Amino acid sequence: MEHHECLDVIGIGIGPFNLGMAALLEKTDVQALFFERKEQFDWHPGMMLDGTTLQVPFMADLVTMVDPKSPYSFLNYLHEHNRLYSFYFLESFHIPRAEYNHYCQWVSKQLRNLVFQTEVEQIDKIDNEKRSYYAVKVKEKQQRRTYYAKQLIVGTGTKPYVPEAVRSCLDDKVYHSSRYKMMREETKKARSITVIGSGQSAAEIFYDLLDDQENHSYELSWYTRSTGFYPMEYSKLGLEHFSPDYTRYFYQLPEQQKAKTLKNQALLYKGISFDTIAAIYDKLYERTIGGATAPVHMQALTEVQEIERTREGVAITLHQQEQGHTVTAESDVVIFATGYHPYVPACLDGLLLDLEWTAGGQLAITEDYRIKGSGDHAIFVQNGELHTHGVGAPDLGLGAFRNAVIINQLAGKDVYRVDHQTVFQKFGTNLPVLCK
Repeated sequence: MEHHECLDVIGIGIGPFNLGMAALLEKTDVQALFFERKEQFDWHPGMMLDGTTLQVPFMADLVTMVDPKSPYSFLNYLHEHNRLYSFYFLESFHIPRAEYNHYCQWVSKQLRNLVFQTEVEQIDKIDNEKRSYYAVKVKEKQQRRTYYAKQLIVGTGTKPYVPEAVRSCLDDKVYHSSRYKMMREETKKARSITVIGSGQSAAEIFYDLLDDQENHSYELSWYTRSTGFYPMEYSKLGLEHFSPDYTRYFYQLPEQQKAKTLKNQALLYKGISFDTIAAIYDKLYERTIGGATAPVHMQALTEVQEIERTREGVAITLHQQEQGHTVTAESDVVIFATGYHPYVPACLDGLLLDLEWTAGGQLAITEDYRIKGSGDHAIFVQNGELHTHGVGAPDLGLGAFRNAVIINQLAGKDVYRVDHQTVFQKFGTNLPVLCK
């Protein structure tokens, strides 16, 4: 079945950023639909562990940073659920991760422009004498339909990353951290468990396993190729890198300088929270009272080179970078908490020849979040512009700002105020305001 009405925009994927977009669009006349193949909104279910919190303040909700009066704010969610006083007495800017997920689900159930259980399979650009538009072919409950839109918003986010050398080994014994909660109980039946990675996810999984280790008696190892188990940069001036001002500054840098800068900023967004590091250390300290030993091995500067199956489990070839030593460790289960990488969804394959790419082989993106080459019928990007816009691209706190920039273009007017001069420090000199 074909829907001949041409929408203003179609969104692909319903994560936090496109969900925020859908909520903020309610103040406009923009006709939009957003498609998601999952049954409902569900944010990182494999890492929804007890006691875990967002690493950003609650104001980094879907709407507040550009529209604090919105009925879809987190504070209004609390009000509607009779939790304002409970939150007031909690005295914490960092809310439970499970509550953020429930808040997003609450918003999603109120919006009429969201379509779940629908996969976007193919997108074609149609050019004729009268007009140009996108034909979006979707599979919805075993039926295939075609929708039409003038513009697109790609919000499929990132996908789990594991080193290429181990991808052929992935199964229930070697898996990415995104599956941890689903695999958690079976994993704890193992005799030995190894965690790979240096960020918050690796630390949370390691602590969860450490906390329950005495009940299961498994050996526990943690390796990272980073130089140490370091905390995330969370000073107030450091946090100013997650601002519209820094995004604007970073965008003006030459491409090679951007890549170099990002390599030096890992701890701005890849480190471990102070609280998690402290909890791990405190637990290890308690376990070693009176000369007791804990079956725990932690080692930095160590990279996984290869994984092989053995009769006993998994053989991990590890290389210590400073010493130059290579050793083999055995483990029943290996969990790769090695992060997420951006990707171009397959439904865009038919459009790729028209789009522009950077010298580094990534999509070229304008300051106002359009993929270059998409012309007047723009393809906007959500959380796929780390290489062009900097460390704030995946940050929830800048999601509403990016959405405001995009919505003002879709509506053809300033629906939302886009703020500049939001920080105390200056990142560069004589920068023109290109994104108004």
